[in-house]
Amino acid sequence: MVAKAKKLKIIPLGGLDEIGKNLTALEYGNEIIMVDCGMAFPDDDMPGVDMVINDITYLEKNWSKIKGIFLTHGHEDHIGGLPYFLKAINVPVYGTRLTIGLVEHKLKEHNLLSSVKLVRAKYGNVINAGQNFSVEFVRTNHSIADSAALAIKTPVGTVIHMGDFKIDTTPIVGDMIDLARLGELGKEGVLAVLSDSTNVERPGYAMSERSVGEKFEQIFKGCNKRIIVATFASNVHRVQQIIDAAAKNGRKVAVSGRSMENIVEISILLGYMKVPEGVLINIDNIKKYRPNQVVIITTGSQGEPMSALTRMAFSDHRKVEVTKDDLIIISATPIPGNEKSVSNVVNELFKIGAEVIYKSLAEVHVSGHACQEELKLILALTKPKFFIPVHGEHRHLVLHKELAQKVGIPEKNSFVLSNGQVLELDSKTAKIAGTVPAGKILVDGLGVGDVGNIVLRDRKHLSQDGLIIVVVTISHDSKEIVSKPDVISRGFVYVREAESLIEGVKHVAGESISDCLGKRNMDWSTLKSSMKASVAKYIYEQTKRSPMILPIIEEI
Repeated sequence: MVAKAKKLKIIPLGGLDEIGKNLTALEYGNEIIMVDCGMAFPDDDMPGVDMVINDITYLEKNWSKIKGIFLTHGHEDHIGGLPYFLKAINVPVYGTRLTIGLVEHKLKEHNLLSSVKLVRAKYGNVINAGQNFSVEFVRTNHSIADSAALAIKTPVGTVIHMGDFKIDTTPIVGDMIDLARLGELGKEGVLAVLSDSTNVERPGYAMSERSVGEKFEQIFKGCNKRIIVATFASNVHRVQQIIDAAAKNGRKVAVSGRSMENIVEISILLGYMKVPEGVLINIDNIKKYRPNQVVIITTGSQGEPMSALTRMAFSDHRKVEVTKDDLIIISATPIPGNEKSVSNVVNELFKIGAEVIYKSLAEVHVSGHACQEELKLILALTKPKFFIPVHGEHRHLVLHKELAQKVGIPEKNSFVLSNGQVLELDSKTAKIAGTVPAGKILVDGLGVGDVGNIVLRDRKHLSQDGLIIVVVTISHDSKEIVSKPDVISRGFVYVREAESLIEGVKHVAGESISDCLGKRNMDWSTLKSSMKASVAKYIYEQTKRSPMILPIIEEI
């Protein structure tokens, strides 16, 4: 009897039909490797949630098979879930120098640094992971230094995971993307390519990061105001160009925002950022200089509620007060879903009277993601047999599949997957073969996964309709109501201005309990249900609103 040939399984657990929490598992026989382990920001319908990470149920069940986590770059949507994963499953983590530097800082905050094996890889390094996988790091360009694509050799063929990338022929630091190596891999034969779909709707090529630096120099040169620049903390090259433009124009640079401070510190330490002596000053010392001698680099380009720029805009920052004598540059494009938050911050800055430059007014931002021509070029170079678009919302994945057909990849060989779907491949065929658990785990403070659908539903209910608490005290001996029910309202009505409504609630609650007691029904859950139903009906009839009702019965 001939043994059944093993197949390679590609299992995306995050990053499809969404922006963020990128995580893909590759499984062959008794071995699994992971590519990235990211997080996502919560949606508007997740009140109180700090971040969203992946459901790793499948990986926990198969923890003994996992040979390592290979990171493409150091953005939060690719490394943000690592501490939570590594607390559950401790496996080696591989990445380039800056990526591992950022991971070290993250693990230190979670007291994991001493227990996790971190391996720094160089471009061209090939790392053997178990018997079935060898992984080569290939240089790419992106909006963070040290980004890499992964060429993964398996028993059935080579799989290339591009990570997030663009083709930048004039990068700020280092060389351009290694197209030659990708072409060599294409000649050797590539089984499948997984490629970034974020910018698939944009024609042409992404502009070089260097063009932003030229724009900064133009703006800084003729400006007599204090300049505040908001950008992604992780975009080391962008921050470097802001510092260079400031130094060229005789300005000091201060940094605001915890993540910005951390990344500037790590980048200088590792040599990815070069700051001329005396240029960087503490944010506490900005008042020692005239406005036209200072540049502040800050977080908050996405309008995040607690970020430094948002606090400045709403006059809530302890060290920086924005005035009409400030020029604010927002050097980023809103991530889908953040448009309203960014708009609110821009409006507040305009109300203060500050001058604001953002993407629609000047070229102060370029994307770190490849546009259509770059995506086509990668496919033309690698010539994969099969294609899997990743990293994007559903429309991005479908459009990327259609783009692949233009460079000769047959429709039947492209797979638009959803998180949790399993793609099985051998050297000649590929097919979708079932699903594994995949979903969202919500992180709120120190709680991981303890906020679920029911808790979220209650939070939304409270946020939309408020809360009514009805307290009734019953005598243990006589089984009668001791005193008139008490009503507490939070977020529903102001009690002093709705006395007749509150009195009505008290009356209805009292009658409901009295009826139950009269029938000798002393079951607590029945008493509460009856009171809750009666009060809900009365409030809806009077107000056409449905607050959360919390009945409390005390026995004395």
